Amino acid sequence: MGMKKKTPLRQHSVKTVCVHNCRNACALLNDAMKRESEMVKFYDQILAECDYPDIHGFVRELSEERSKAILRIVEKVNEMQSRGQILDGVISSFDPAGV
Repeated sequence: MGMKKKTPLRQHSVKTVCVHNCRNACALLNDAMKRESEMVKFYDQILAECDYPDIHGFVRELSEERSKAILRIVEKVNEMQSRGQILDGVISSFDPAGV
């Protein structure tokens, strides 16, 4: 008879705004990298506390997955920066003032 009131899931709001000018950097990817790094630190804290083998292994896997995500984000940011430098070089080659 005493039904529990369901609590809505917390939704994370993204405070970073996409300015749609991703030539050399992306604020959203930088924010994602920061959040993934925070999760790795959180999992590392759990690992320091947890001594139950099954949970410890599971959390270690979660931490490794987040670390891989960070590397993928870094690769994408580097790719964007390289692409921006190439575009800058192409644009400057057509600049009449540079002749």
